[in-house]
Amino acid sequence: MNGLMMDDFPLTLTLAARRAERFHGHRRVVSRRPDHSLHETTYGELIGRARRLSGGLAELGIKRGSRVATLLWNQPEHLELYFAAPAMGAVIHTLNPRLHPDELGYIIDHAEDQIVVVDETLRPVLEKVATAKSLEHEVVVAHSDPVPAEATPYEELIEGSGPADWPALDERTAAAMCYTSGTTGTPKGVVYSHRSATLHALNAALPDALGISSRDVVLPVVPMFHAFSWGLPYASALTGAGLVLPGPHLDPVSVLDLLAGEEVTITAGVPSVWMPMLTALDDEPARWDLSKLGKLVVGGSAAPPSMIEGYDRHGIELLHAWGMTEMSPLGTACHVPADIGELPEPERTAYRARQGTAVPLVDIRARNDDGEVPWDDSTMGELEVRGPCVASGYHGGEGADKFTDDGWFRTGDVVTIDERGCIRVCDRSKDLVKSGGEWISSVDLENALMGHPAVAEAAVIAIPDERWGERPLAVIVLADGEEPDVESLREHLAGQFAKWQLPESFEFVEAIPRTATGKWKKTELRERFVPAGASASAQGPPRG
Repeated sequence: MNGLMMDDFPLTLTLAARRAERFHGHRRVVSRRPDHSLHETTYGELIGRARRLSGGLAELGIKRGSRVATLLWNQPEHLELYFAAPAMGAVIHTLNPRLHPDELGYIIDHAEDQIVVVDETLRPVLEKVATAKSLEHEVVVAHSDPVPAEATPYEELIEGSGPADWPALDERTAAAMCYTSGTTGTPKGVVYSHRSATLHALNAALPDALGISSRDVVLPVVPMFHAFSWGLPYASALTGAGLVLPGPHLDPVSVLDLLAGEEVTITAGVPSVWMPMLTALDDEPARWDLSKLGKLVVGGSAAPPSMIEGYDRHGIELLHAWGMTEMSPLGTACHVPADIGELPEPERTAYRARQGTAVPLVDIRARNDDGEVPWDDSTMGELEVRGPCVASGYHGGEGADKFTDDGWFRTGDVVTIDERGCIRVCDRSKDLVKSGGEWISSVDLENALMGHPAVAEAAVIAIPDERWGERPLAVIVLADGEEPDVESLREHLAGQFAKWQLPESFEFVEAIPRTATGKWKKTELRERFVPAGASASAQGPPRG
């Protein structure tokens, strides 16, 4: 016996656009322009422009399945394309302007992008891309400079077109593409469907995920060119939450001015944005009224307990989340369970520093060489995930080794899982330090080091050791005015780690290199601090 429901009602992103237009057309969408001026519109106006934009794209030859590349900031034109391209059956492909031009060229051609929409401030990035053979058209979002003769002005594309009649689409139709960072091999294309993007937006809005509602004002600091901006624009459109887009300005003062001025209730980004912002707040606590800000979501890499405690001082709740491009990207969120909410503050903070439990529609397990690991919070294994918002493969059929024979995605993150299903990411599998046959978590050491008052940032890498195989090396950026003091750092760690787990040595640098998505670029640190041709053998663990 089958259910008698409307199963022919497809889950497409057109639903989000129509709902935003019909039910929340009055809600504001505020954006900061490159010149720092504010641009204001509403969902109703924005979706109306998106319909005309679809018509303009069609006149340039864009049809179902065509790839529309974007080289844009978090700005209203990007949001218009978030709706216009998928709703007409095309595929929006968000490009990361921080990538090397050769990598951008490879990605554009691999995706077979037919058109690129670029902000005038990012045209210098595009001009350096020499290998993009697939591109047929360039559309420029102009602010002050004239549009080159060979390009089409964005506004002209909209003003010269009537509103498109968006077609009915199968929910499994491709809606968007985003490429992985390519830290291990060439970048790989993740292809999101309308169904996965819609389910992910609904999932993100749930209370035990990010809890977005019509009463919220959301500021995505996470770029719109990175994994659908964590689904925040679509979740906001579905629920009717107001949106604030920061444009290219992610310095602490610019972000804080927007958070306070627009009375933002939820914001989200990576620790490399939140750490300097915390410093600015500590320096001038009375400058900004953040009383409306109920939730600061952090993902991309672990937030140390010191950061959680720092925002607590300002009455701001930091919510840990974890995910990957291949997961749309939300996978877990760390809400403290009601029955353990009365823990002493240090234990409560330690729990909040974990990555959390799987959000609904995401299934998890961890495995090592012995099979699936128990949920005992001590046995480590590589995290594997599955669900309707998780990729089943990559564009072009690459990376098949990332998927198990029984249909799970191998994340590459090494975790422990407690009895509640709450995960703690110990490391990326390639970043674990294997010393004398025992694993040392670089993430745990980094978080502990960043709890030292003299440390602004810390990254830990493995260096070869003839006796133990590998030993940890700590790379430190000192806080302003601080001097190197290795003994103080060792003493700080000694209360939390066994002696054999402590870093073998410390290096002090002006800055730690970052990837295009704001994570520590440990490959560059290894190139700098690991001697060329170094090798190692291993004995038992360096106890004592």
